[in-house]
Amino acid sequence: MFDLRYKKIWIAGHTGLVGSALCRRLETEECEVLTVSHKDLDLTRQTETEDWISKYKPDGVILAAAHVGGIHANNIYPAEFIYKNIAIAQNVIEGSYKASVKKLLFLGSSCIYPKYADNPITEDQLLTGALEPTNEPYAIAKIAGIKLCESYRRQYGCDFISAMPCNLYGVGDRYHLDNAHVIPSLLMKIHTAKEKKSPSVEIWGSGTPRREFMNVDDLADALVFLLQKYSDNSHVNVGVGHDISIKELAEKLCDVIGYQGRLSFNTKKPDGVMQKLMDSSKIKAMGWSPQIDFKKGLVTAYEDYCVNQETKLDETRKEYKSILSVA
Repeated sequence: MFDLRYKKIWIAGHTGLVGSALCRRLETEECEVLTVSHKDLDLTRQTETEDWISKYKPDGVILAAAHVGGIHANNIYPAEFIYKNIAIAQNVIEGSYKASVKKLLFLGSSCIYPKYADNPITEDQLLTGALEPTNEPYAIAKIAGIKLCESYRRQYGCDFISAMPCNLYGVGDRYHLDNAHVIPSLLMKIHTAKEKKSPSVEIWGSGTPRREFMNVDDLADALVFLLQKYSDNSHVNVGVGHDISIKELAEKLCDVIGYQGRLSFNTKKPDGVMQKLMDSSKIKAMGWSPQIDFKKGLVTAYEDYCVNQETKLDETRKEYKSILSVA
């Protein structure tokens, strides 16, 4: 057990989707939450990162900071995705070791698994096959983070663990037509089509790939659960246990948004992996399960976008490559 009471917990990446959800979740715990903006601390800079950790001495660290994006961004900026994410992982993990941080949780991504992994994907399928080429640099960086945690545990006895979430959505997401993840990208496209009264909206790919989606507030609850109760070498999958096709997802978003036009699937664009459903039986056996209904979660996400869309659009108009957000 890692008791959170009276502890200082640093959320690295607190402005991102997962980081902001963790801030909301930790409000219910008797702990002090530490945060620092990218403007004041560049996690890709080793000395800066180590000095900050040494100065503020967190008891626990949740590493939710990463350089992220969708298929398009991964294809266009592969060098940035592998360099920045490896740098962030190694700097925070090494800095935490040097500062004697008691507990660290590294946040990975389901893209770490082989392209042709058996579904549902179990934790032991890591490094058993070739990765999906469209996001291989990002995946390699995340695998490096997992292996750093395992290696520091084995060599130094550090209580460093890793969690692998499925695809996420929810309040505080980033919105960009090309660089966002699946749900915010589709939500923005369909909302724009409704506003412009367009007869159709383009969806990248065939619509047949299946993905698993979890509300980010469910993930935040799972991460706090693992921080408190899990201590072992293996990473832990965190998902909802069922998936949905991209076509079905687009139809649900049309229903939520109130768009009645036609969906047009651009099959010249890549589909990526045809199915990605994770086996989350390990964390469920420990006593945790997701609570947020998918349809209600989509409604909440859309309401958040409608209220804050001008701010969100302004954010994405800034230089995308400088943003540190959720993996």
